[in-house]
Amino acid sequence: MKIALLGAGHIGTTIARLLKGAGDYEVAVADRDAGALAAIEKIDVGTRVVDFSDAKTLYNFVEQAEVVVNALPYDMAIHVAGVAKEAGVHYFDLTEDVRATHAIHELARGASTVFMPQCGLAPGFIGIAANSLAKNFDEVHDVKMRVGALPQFPTNSLKYNLTWSVDGLINEYCHPCEAIREGKLRSVEPLEGLEHFSLDGVEYEAFNTSGGLGTLCETLKGRVRTLDYKSVRYPGHCSLMKFLLEELRLSTRTDELKDILRASVPTTMQDVVLVFVTVSGVRGGKLVQDTFTRKIFAKDGEGGRVSAIQITTAAGVCAAIDLFREKRLPQAGFVSQEQVSLDEFLANRFGSAYNVEAI
Repeated sequence: MKIALLGAGHIGTTIARLLKGAGDYEVAVADRDAGALAAIEKIDVGTRVVDFSDAKTLYNFVEQAEVVVNALPYDMAIHVAGVAKEAGVHYFDLTEDVRATHAIHELARGASTVFMPQCGLAPGFIGIAANSLAKNFDEVHDVKMRVGALPQFPTNSLKYNLTWSVDGLINEYCHPCEAIREGKLRSVEPLEGLEHFSLDGVEYEAFNTSGGLGTLCETLKGRVRTLDYKSVRYPGHCSLMKFLLEELRLSTRTDELKDILRASVPTTMQDVVLVFVTVSGVRGGKLVQDTFTRKIFAKDGEGGRVSAIQITTAAGVCAAIDLFREKRLPQAGFVSQEQVSLDEFLANRFGSAYNVEAI
């Protein structure tokens, strides 16, 4: 199967390495940065410099493939999905942006090709896990989804290092969040709903962020009393981000905030991804609760150190593509993460990255 992969950053490089190494995919990678492409050529994939904003140039690149994988910043999702539809190729992405997903859902109506956004960690795997647990209840009351991409060794006041896209991070901190309260779809504010918990002897906090639920609100609307998603951080992070975004009003100057974070908060490849899902409800006439947990660490791979966020995000989209190729997913139209079987995902050669011991 021919893959057109857009984006040669950390995540894109990991996706390229996994797909190429599987032996079933012919991968061509495009990026606007020739330097990024030079680094990825060692994987033995085709490369091309492409101006993604130029629809014709982008079309000429993706039309040669069967599947386009969008590993670009979230604000390119609608544009790329539109070009993919015009070119008649299947579309997969990692976006956490709610507006982009709604637009892609509309593009998928009546399409003869697949549109499957949100194939990463959160949204992505977290929705697969939560929906799988919910299916085991006669009556679902509460679904709580918590995910953290955290440094293993935090040393600054934010207790945070940059482990993924700064654009995506600020997007989820600044936009309204979906939730279900008392059975009804609600919009809740980011950085609110602060809670504290301890897991495996470590203290954490969690708060509302945008996009992590994917399409699960629509899927479970009318069937669940409470459903929410929160990002996990070390204690104290939320209050400092609220100071920056609200008191210093950097929420209205996000470009300035991104520059500050890039200049002041180091990146790290020594990270850990925390996945924590709890579902409570009625089964067999009894009130019960089920929990799904994972803790995934960075590791040394073929190309050097691979961060936990690279592992989990790339595993999500590669497993989705693999399941699609095996015809275990719909072959046309919009495909949500909830349509993926958790058992099939974890049994997949890429999804098996999540097969670590539960916490």
